[in-house]
Amino acid sequence: MAPPAKSASHPGRALAVLGGLLVIMLLGILGGNLFSPSHWHKDFKVGLGLDLSSGTEVSMVATTPTGGTPSSSEMQTAVSIITSRVNGTGNSGASVQTQGSNIITVSIPGKTGPQVVQLVSQTALLRFRQVLLYEGPNAAATPTPSASASASSSPSASSSPPASSSPSAGATSTAKTSAKIVSSSPTPSAGASASPHASSSASPNASASTSPSASASASPSTSSSAVGDASKVQPAVLKLFNKLNCKAGEADSQWKNQVGYTRSSDWDTKTEQIVSCNTSTGEKYALDVAKVDGIDVTGAQAALSTTSSQWQVNLTFNGRGTSDFGNLTTQLYNSYYSAAQSQPGGTDYYLDQVAIVLDGDVVSSPEIQGAITGGNAQITGSFTQQQANQLANVLKYGSLPLSLGVQSQQSVSPTLGHNQLAAGLIAGAVGLLLVVVYSFLYYRGLGLVSISSLVTAALLGYLTIVLLSKYQGFTLSLAGIAGLIVAIGITADSFVVFFERLRDEVREGKQLRPAVEAGWKRARRTILVSDTVSFLAALLLYYFAISDVKGFAYTLGLTTLIDVIVVFLFTKPMVTIVARTKFFGNGHRLSGLDPKRLGARAPWRSSVRVARTRSGAGTSARNSGEA
Repeated sequence: MAPPAKSASHPGRALAVLGGLLVIMLLGILGGNLFSPSHWHKDFKVGLGLDLSSGTEVSMVATTPTGGTPSSSEMQTAVSIITSRVNGTGNSGASVQTQGSNIITVSIPGKTGPQVVQLVSQTALLRFRQVLLYEGPNAAATPTPSASASASSSPSASSSPPASSSPSAGATSTAKTSAKIVSSSPTPSAGASASPHASSSASPNASASTSPSASASASPSTSSSAVGDASKVQPAVLKLFNKLNCKAGEADSQWKNQVGYTRSSDWDTKTEQIVSCNTSTGEKYALDVAKVDGIDVTGAQAALSTTSSQWQVNLTFNGRGTSDFGNLTTQLYNSYYSAAQSQPGGTDYYLDQVAIVLDGDVVSSPEIQGAITGGNAQITGSFTQQQANQLANVLKYGSLPLSLGVQSQQSVSPTLGHNQLAAGLIAGAVGLLLVVVYSFLYYRGLGLVSISSLVTAALLGYLTIVLLSKYQGFTLSLAGIAGLIVAIGITADSFVVFFERLRDEVREGKQLRPAVEAGWKRARRTILVSDTVSFLAALLLYYFAISDVKGFAYTLGLTTLIDVIVVFLFTKPMVTIVARTKFFGNGHRLSGLDPKRLGARAPWRSSVRVARTRSGAGTSARNSGEA
């Protein structure tokens, strides 16, 4: 009998790919702590949901600005906005749900009560306000004599010093002055706006036009390092501006407490001037009354510029927003750019800014590059993709036109969740033990492959959860753990299908090595179909479900994908390798592939039977001929 054809399978390649995947995942988890084993326990931490860790649950009553009951669409909009706010802090395990017609319940793991209330109950609208006074984050530490001109009410005295000598310009050149708002359909006037900037910032006479009495035009006087026209700021607001000290990275509650802002009406009244901070950069502002509301923004999307290949934010307004934004940008353009063209150096370099304010905080303050009256604008600058997406989300989801009153607030203890987790883990361990016992009793030696597949699937699942917790803020809930436990059955089902197809081939009388390849061809389609059905079920369940059921569907879909990886990159290659060993290849009675135990038909018996049949047929023919 001719020897079996050499298998075309290359199990080493598949195992190498799996090993490379594990190495990449480990590098992604460890990052800069790769050579610092003492920090590894922090890197391999899994985020826990509210039912497994401490957290806070807040119930709020929503009302319209007139005190009425909101509509269902307004409630859904509020839920979307609050969810975006919460997820923006990295708390993807938070749950935002509606109860009845006007109750919104928010559950956030790991946050204390005041933090949750402050995060979700702010009802401020997104506002667009003109910048009247500005001070950079480090301007007070390095004042220059020429900066005192900013307090002057005269056109010449209010011009800024050159960018190289102004501390505020140097401190914010990247975060502030590089951002600009332009029309989606540029006009000649918008394009001409670059020249006033250059002339005003480079004017050699800027500091010379400063008069000693210039700062006296506003009472009380503003900081010597502030830039802008203090005469346009109300005295009470100017006093708060001088009192305010903004620091990068501080919570917004800290700067609001400095000036006595305790209610949303203090920092978000549309018809009042306010002071504000950019808590990301530490910049300080005095802002005019709001000219445009966030509810008039109909669309905001981050996209790559077709001309500069840089990230920008495309902005669209409704009819009212188009009119209001057009009036604001036209006023700024006429007041500053036109004045600068007729009187070079006579306009302050910074007072062409419009601040985008959410919950009292300035999130961006781009320069106006012309009158924008068409309802479409672009915010350009040195944005990364993440920065552009973040700004687009603020513009898109920042408006919360409902008032939220806290109805109840309670801290959630993890005790109950831990008890349920312990019970769930015990159930999972018992189920896993039963799978192990069954594998060894029924498949004997092949049980080693099945158990190794389960261990590999568990390792991939754990590393994936750690990566999601680290980079996506994923938190594991009890429902999610249930999905992981169900994955034991999915993985076991896959190797059962493969092993049964392999044993069928052995029963047909094939030698083990070709039987592995033939059985795999028959099994892989069944495995893919089964996993596809499971994944689609998880996908639909995730889409239509709410709350904890989403966690179950998410982990179920995730482990289904992991099962495909394990079966193709580990289970099948390992079976190919063990088939080449003498223990399995010779059909040892403990291998699980013993031909006698499986009732295999010996190849030689089949050949003898065929030969005898042919011989008998020939004899009958001869006897018939002789007759």
